[in-house]
Amino acid sequence: MQNFSYYNPVRIVFGQNTIAELPKLVPAGAKIMMTYGGGSIFKNGVYEQAKQALQGYAVVEFGGIEANPHYETCMKAVELGRNEHVNFLLAVGGGSVADATKFIAGAIPWTKGDPWAFMMVHAPQLTEAIPMGCVITLPATGSEMNYSAVITRAATQEKFHFGDPMVYPQFSIIDPQVTFSLPQRQVINGIADTFVHVMEQYMTYDVNTPLQDHLAEGIIRTLLDESPKVLSKPDDYDVRANLFWCSTLGLNGLIGMGVVQDWATHMIGHELTALYGLDHGVTLAIIMPELWRYKIAGKKGKLIQLGKEVFGVDTPEATIRKTEEFFHSIGMKTKLADYGVQAEEAAAHVRDRFNARGTKLGEHGEHGDIDGNAAYAILRNC
Repeated sequence: MQNFSYYNPVRIVFGQNTIAELPKLVPAGAKIMMTYGGGSIFKNGVYEQAKQALQGYAVVEFGGIEANPHYETCMKAVELGRNEHVNFLLAVGGGSVADATKFIAGAIPWTKGDPWAFMMVHAPQLTEAIPMGCVITLPATGSEMNYSAVITRAATQEKFHFGDPMVYPQFSIIDPQVTFSLPQRQVINGIADTFVHVMEQYMTYDVNTPLQDHLAEGIIRTLLDESPKVLSKPDDYDVRANLFWCSTLGLNGLIGMGVVQDWATHMIGHELTALYGLDHGVTLAIIMPELWRYKIAGKKGKLIQLGKEVFGVDTPEATIRKTEEFFHSIGMKTKLADYGVQAEEAAAHVRDRFNARGTKLGEHGEHGDIDGNAAYAILRNC
């Protein structure tokens, strides 16, 4: 097991009708900026519940945050927050709203020029941030219990991530009831995102971390069990609760402690979203099986382990096929052509972008050998 330091200060308030607990969580006298997306919180009653709970607080609202939050939109919220002198941010929505709010929290007090600067360095840069909390409405990103965020700069078609402990939410409220009305597409994307989050922290090579492995395998087994149920019984509270807790535990850092990680699937996926507008979960389901095939020699041991412990198969290729079959079973397609994108063209675009930046994705995992040419070799088979 590798050395690690684990710290997570996020208070999780989980269960039915928990949005009403906001007054116990938001600091007394706070001037709040409430951030949200395209309007789903008005349809599912979350907006009304949040506003009711925040009676007595001064609240400024900022809506319109995209599913892949744009830097340009975030900067409008930064300007509003500065002008209104807000001192607390409340993200009400899915992981994209939480991600955008983390960026906004760091950008409002940023005094070193363009806040995009702290997106360009994959190490903590912030010395202060506006405190924030979340009312999370979609199980997918795990953003409610971590300090990471992904932001798209539309003008340059770039999608980058940052992570900084200064933007940990102080709390996150999770009421699985609010997910009953989610479109099936968002539910499926969230399942794929959770699955791949877990695999990016598991599917590398063994460093003798049996507990972390068993936790990761437990999350995957739960996803396999619960995913068909949520499609056939969308109003089953227990199923929704189980899926939500899977997504939160999938990226709150716990299963990643002491293990070797590999986030290349996400990094390549970000490029496909930036270039072609593909849903984040879609890009992950497309890339991960082919990345595993490309790296099958190095990942052989863990592929066999996942196959035996979860899928009941005993070869690396069988494990990869079972993973693809799972994605197909929930309605997630796994080839670029299924979404009207030509694989050779996409592969060349991503290769050229990585090579122009000198990108090598190994700082997040395994062997540091996924550069532009490797990304090309992976994507051309997608």
